[in-house]
Amino acid sequence: MTATAPAPVHPGAPTRKPPAPAAPPPHRRSRRLRGWLGNGVVQAFLLVVGLVWITPVAGLLLSSLRSPQDSASSGWWTALADPGRLSFANYASLLDNAGMTRAFWNTVLISVPTTVLVVVIAALAGYAFAWLEFPGRDWLFLLVVALLVVPVQVGLLPVAKLFGQLGLFGTIPGVVLFHVAYGLPFAIFLLRNYFAELPKEMLEAARMDGGGEWRIFTQLVLPVGRPAIASLAIFQFLWVWNDMLVALLFADSSAQPLTVELQSQVRQFGSNIDVLAPGAFLSLVVPVAVFLIFQRHFVQGVMAGSVK
Repeated sequence: MTATAPAPVHPGAPTRKPPAPAAPPPHRRSRRLRGWLGNGVVQAFLLVVGLVWITPVAGLLLSSLRSPQDSASSGWWTALADPGRLSFANYASLLDNAGMTRAFWNTVLISVPTTVLVVVIAALAGYAFAWLEFPGRDWLFLLVVALLVVPVQVGLLPVAKLFGQLGLFGTIPGVVLFHVAYGLPFAIFLLRNYFAELPKEMLEAARMDGGGEWRIFTQLVLPVGRPAIASLAIFQFLWVWNDMLVALLFADSSAQPLTVELQSQVRQFGSNIDVLAPGAFLSLVVPVAVFLIFQRHFVQGVMAGSVK
């Protein structure tokens, strides 16, 4: 076949202009306008929510950097007009306060072991309930689900009496043990449901390749379930870090966490803002930092299972 030669163009012949792009139909333009307006409303709403949330945090931060005399004479927002008066002297006073520093480390010693124990035990139990066959598995899982409806207040006095007989009342291990016991039902329920959604063919292929249950759990299930495990760890850490009810009952003066110590400082002194403000901000900034560090895993865990 021979190619057809293009027709010659005469110098005086008019050139053809490419056709103008067709205008979008009116309904498409209105839909796009509604989309822009909708996004603008959502963004404005989120901006307002962010400002409402950040305002008390900023106020607490500025209050922790002001002198007690300035805090007693004017509001925290006046520090914006004269930022040169802000200093870290209150945090130096906080470090010199033995009760606050001890309470901070008590909070760490309670929150971190509790979170680790809950995540480890719940991951093992969740995998067992999801993929292992053993007698009474369904009945035991129903018992775990039933424990979700038991409020913490129901077990405070009986467990306190039991811990008193065991010598655990008023100690950090006693507080940790109580938090672990009441955190496990929800944790097992969450991870069991997540692990049960894993493809069955993936686990069967691993078993056919000679992998044991422990190897499958550690090298296959745990990496795949990392988003759900990270979400659980964040929730558990925040709950224990901010708890005051359990610590108020089960911890004595040498084992009380930061929340109880702050409450005690307010009750005893009432006006020592140079210790209360930095202590409260320290109690706030640690869980916020943990959430920001694991934010990506938290979002993945929350969205897991929402889209098949």
